[in-house]
Amino acid sequence: MALYAKLIKGIFQDSVTLMLMSRDLSALPDVKRVAVMMGTPANRDVFRETGLWHEEFAAATPNDLCLVVDSETDDPTVAEVMAARVHERLSELARGRRRARYPVVRSWRRARQLLADANVALISVAGHYAFEPARLALQDGCHVMMFSDNVSLEQELELKTLARGRGLLVMGPDCGTTILNGAPLAFANRIPPGPVAVVGASGTGIQELTSQIARLGSGITHAIGLGGRDLSEEIGGISAAMALDLVSRDDASRIIAFVSKPPAPAVKARILDAMQAIGKPVVALFLGRRPARRDIGNVHLARTLDEAAALAVELAQVDARACALPNVEGRGICGLYTGGTLAAEASMLLAEALDLTQDATHAAGYMLRAGGHRIIDLGDDVYTRGQPHPMIDPTSRNEMIRGLAKDPAVGVLLLDVVLGYGAHPDPAGEVAREVSALRAARGAESPIVVIATLTGTAEDPQDRDSQAARLEEAGIVIAESVRAAAVLAARAVAAQMQSHAEPPALLRAPPAVVNIGLRGFAEDLHANGIRVVHLQWEPAAGGNERLRRLIEQLQ
Repeated sequence: MALYAKLIKGIFQDSVTLMLMSRDLSALPDVKRVAVMMGTPANRDVFRETGLWHEEFAAATPNDLCLVVDSETDDPTVAEVMAARVHERLSELARGRRRARYPVVRSWRRARQLLADANVALISVAGHYAFEPARLALQDGCHVMMFSDNVSLEQELELKTLARGRGLLVMGPDCGTTILNGAPLAFANRIPPGPVAVVGASGTGIQELTSQIARLGSGITHAIGLGGRDLSEEIGGISAAMALDLVSRDDASRIIAFVSKPPAPAVKARILDAMQAIGKPVVALFLGRRPARRDIGNVHLARTLDEAAALAVELAQVDARACALPNVEGRGICGLYTGGTLAAEASMLLAEALDLTQDATHAAGYMLRAGGHRIIDLGDDVYTRGQPHPMIDPTSRNEMIRGLAKDPAVGVLLLDVVLGYGAHPDPAGEVAREVSALRAARGAESPIVVIATLTGTAEDPQDRDSQAARLEEAGIVIAESVRAAAVLAARAVAAQMQSHAEPPALLRAPPAVVNIGLRGFAEDLHANGIRVVHLQWEPAAGGNERLRRLIEQLQ
């Protein structure tokens, strides 16, 4: 066994191209391993750590290609053979670049000449070099997505502070996934359009969340990656706050789903405050942390990715129904339940959503009595003493429904309709008749939204399908669950979402992208109809830092 090396001067290639080349060459006969890397200080350390160091590499610069062969033969010409294969592969790549259907350039200035309205720079060069092209792009008015990793915290903070001052967004470093208006930046899945905007400090978290949203039959407007360290104490959630602000001003993004690796506690608190100030429904998943409560106002806390996806889709469905509801003057919610457990769940969910305190004593069957809202369990002993249970005889509830004619402060009525043996033979008919009378008594100047849950099956004596038809004929909204009913009720009495004349520029249309680094990202963008220029990047001044600084001083 022997190591043979070859130093090829002045040929720069991206790391992924060289990794794939190393893999293919290592599969050839008579070799154990082949490594092809640029001669950066970090890569020279890798050669040493993996036992592939050769003195040939001592004079290598970051612009030189280092080839080492761990051979099973004693033939020193093996390095020359491998070098010839490397040149052959590089020639194939060069021919492919010349045939590219999108521009390939060697300078930022030329890229901007060819794509004057470029608004995103996608950077995937080695982390040691990523700061300079990112800063240049920001100074030239472009948002930045940094796929590059191994960028220092100090550089990340400097870039994000610069971007914030210019109203620009830095996605990354180490940001693996972003989708803007269907444009796949770096790793991304083909997700159908829909009402959910995803923001995340977790690349695979975003991919899994968006994929599950698609499998549940919904879709996304955008998915904005932040980089895994954005919610650290050092960075402070700069990009998270900016991304949340962007999607909050995009009317097409009706629901926001947020996923993050474990954040710093103080940063998490600030981001939660920002979410509550948005006004839109937000699903928040802070991985690694068990939420102490389910809802905080408009923020719905999830524990797992599948739960977050299901919540986002459910909220999107509720939002679609809420948009069809009439505007109500009354901001109070009244729940009249025949089932105690259903009343208890509705009370709990509304208390969390509206930041209220439940009635601890349950006096007179009140599960909730605060902030102008009330949830009553009509199956409580106080209502069944000397008279049938309301599931058998709904007289007591019917009387309360009539009483709402003189209570214009109530804008939403929540009801349960429970079917089955022993229950009233036509509970939906009773509810429909009373609700119709209530609306007639209140008149058009005092509309009321009525939301009901329907417990039972098609095999029950009352037949769930025919009961649902009775409710719908009376203009009563049927919610699939108590949770959906509570969320819909809270939306109905909340202030309307603020409408914006147009979305932020970044989210208005698919981006125009300058791709700096991995060629495959440009090819994916082009294949998806996104205008892209590929900047064939290599280290300035041949990677000589001293010379590069001198050149900068002369400019």
